[in-house]
Order: sequence, then C-alpha cells, then structure tokens
Amino acid sequence: MVGVLAIVTGLELALLVREVRSETCTLSPHHAGMVFPVEQVDPEWACRLQSIIGNDTTVNAVGPIRAALSESMYEYLLDHPPVATVLIDRLELGLYKSEERGPDQFWGSDGEGTQGIVQLVYKDRTSRLYYLEGSHNSRLLPDVTGKAVVLLRMKPVMESNGAEAMDSTVVSYTKLDNRILSGLVSLLRPLIGGVVTGKFRKGVETVNRLGLVMRQHPERIVFKAMEPPACSDRDVAFLKKSLGGVDDFSRTGRPNGPAP
Repeated sequence: MVGVLAIVTGLELALLVREVRSETCTLSPHHAGMVFPVEQVDPEWACRLQSIIGNDTTVNAVGPIRAALSESMYEYLLDHPPVATVLIDRLELGLYKSEERGPDQFWGSDGEGTQGIVQLVYKDRTSRLYYLEGSHNSRLLPDVTGKAVVLLRMKPVMESNGAEAMDSTVVSYTKLDNRILSGLVSLLRPLIGGVVTGKFRKGVETVNRLGLVMRQHPERIVFKAMEPPACSDRDVAFLKKSLGGVDDFSRTGRPNGPAP
C-alpha cells in the first residue's frame, strides 16, 4: 500500500543477474542489495521505469517490516487494496482510501495529503513492481507532484508463537515533476526521503495492526466486511475461508453474539 498504503513472498534462485535491455533502455536487476526479476517486465514499461530510476530525486529502502498476516491473506490484500482500506477504515485503524480504476490499477489516498494512481507492472510469489503517479500536500511540502517506481520483496515467516507472518522490504525511487524543486535535490533529499520512508513504515504498521485484529477477532473482520455497503461476495467468501471459524452467522449476517 503507497503514497499509500500501498502498503505492504523461491523465485530468487531463478532470477538473472545480468542487466536486461529493451530497445532503448536498460533496467538493472540490483536494488538495495536484492535482485529483482526485471527481465520479466513488459518492454513497453522499461523506458518509463528507467526514466525514474536513472533520474531519481530520492531512493529509499525500508524493511524488512513484519505484518501479522498469512501469505495468502497478505497477497490478497496486496491485489485488492480496496478491501484492505475498507477494513482499516471501518476498524478505525487509519484514514486510507482506495478505488479500482482499471486492470491492476488503483487510486489511493492516505488521508494525510498523499494520493495518486498505482499501477502494478509485475508480480510473482516473492516480488511486486509498481509505477506510481501522485501528489503530496503538507505544510513542509505543499503541492508536490511526482512519479515513483516501487519494488517490493516479501517472504513468509513463522513467529515464535507459531503464527504465520510476512516480512516485506520496499525500495522506492521518486522523481519530482517540478524542475525547480528537483534542482534543490541536495536540500530536499533528506526531507522527501523522510516523508517517503515514513509513509511506507506507517502503511505497513497499519496493515500489521489489521493482521493482529484478524488473529484475535476474525468474526469482527467478517462483520465489518459485511456492513453496508458490503464488500463483494467474492471478498467476503475469501475472508470467511481464510480466517476460519467465522461461519457461525445468523441469517442477518451478524455474528451470533454481541456485535463488535
């Protein structure tokens, strides 16, 4: 999940370490000490991504950060951001909003001045590559617009109590649209880098809090998903199946017991 949440699972042995070339652009697979499968990226995206990576205003790496979610739940929420933001909002865990705008494309807002369009460029079981166009408005950075490339590496782990969780590391390249601001990069890099890092950390921490509620009160999650306007039947069915033990519902759709 990005500007939002964004946010936040091998294939690493199969990744190529060579640079991969499109007709005019080169993408390196090496980012923050990790190797990403950029050879799988559609060549039409190569130049768009490289224009940001090769001319970034800031580059930031965050993680690994842990989220209290199973691999299947984590991936589902990554691929269906509106489900995550609806639950976060109804549980009063944050101010995030998200809407689907097209195939693998979402609009998102963190409710604190950052919003934009997120396009999924590539995904596999361990990696995600995103292209973002967005804006940030705050007292320190008013009306800033820009583009970003976000690379996500995720890995399932087992916590000491036996619970499933996910560790995520995010690498982001940000390029400002404003040439004057971009020219002040030496002055702005610490400020912008701090904002970007803070946004990612807060997003993953919010998802972690959502995961903890899922562990402790799975029936509450399903109840919130069914509140009007309800999530889709597909989303509710997935939550019921994944959380387990939440099928004890009355015909009204409410849990048999005190309402959360």
